[in-house]
Amino acid sequence: MNTRFARLCAGLTAGVVATVVLSACGGGSTESDTPQIVASTNVWGSVASAVAGPDAQVTSIISDPAADPHSFETSASDTAKISDADLVVFNGGHYDEFIEKAISGKDKRTVEAFEQRTDKSDENEHVWYDVTTVAAVADQIAAELGQVDAANASAYTERALAFKNQLIGISTITGTIAAQTPNAPVAQSEPLAHYLLVAATAQDKTPHDFQEAIEQETDPSPAAVAATRDLITNKQVKALIYNTQTEDKITQDLRAAAQTAGVTVVEVTETLPEGTDYIQWQTANAKALAAALR
Repeated sequence: MNTRFARLCAGLTAGVVATVVLSACGGGSTESDTPQIVASTNVWGSVASAVAGPDAQVTSIISDPAADPHSFETSASDTAKISDADLVVFNGGHYDEFIEKAISGKDKRTVEAFEQRTDKSDENEHVWYDVTTVAAVADQIAAELGQVDAANASAYTERALAFKNQLIGISTITGTIAAQTPNAPVAQSEPLAHYLLVAATAQDKTPHDFQEAIEQETDPSPAAVAATRDLITNKQVKALIYNTQTEDKITQDLRAAAQTAGVTVVEVTETLPEGTDYIQWQTANAKALAAALR
């Protein structure tokens, strides 16, 4: 039986024993009253957990750093979790299409991060590096959970506010970078940390053809590789932003060139490192960028 409908019936029949309420609403159910949230990756799972607190349960489909959300295929167990969830939180923007496939044609309550971005003209899908978007996602999660679980609506709102206050610390770091080293030139192995660089006003000098090829898991042209390598070897950039989760021979050679040239390598990832939450992770990323650009 639908959990939300059970809660509605319970609200309309205050004072009635729970088992009677469930029977009146269409039969007994052993389903927990705790709202169930499914997130596509542990990044959005961490954001959802910050808002959910002890009042809702969060499950992340992808937490393995070796998994690629672009090509991930759900198991039968994953599909069942998504189907049974009261709320599905995912990235969108064609990043985690396995979620879009799983909810297609179903009436599911969702929060899509890509749709929460402020600048709709910016099509970079890695929106978890944009704290403004992440703040909007936290608010939307709180609003949706408040609809599912009205008794704890104020608690969800309060936790979303506390989480957004923590995001300010990340923005403070990127704001300092922008003030102290404006327009600092950098290169990226792929455009993963795009929004972090935008917030810091760093200038990504990497040829588009190179980034696009790496992101699409195809070989960049020799000209694109040479142009990118020249940025490093000629020290035309102050840092190389390096995605450790999409390494191949080309990007590894680029990293080696940076180390030889004395260009700082700033490691970034697509999922949370083990034992960290979103705030800790992005604070560390912002601090690493600041140190590299000093």
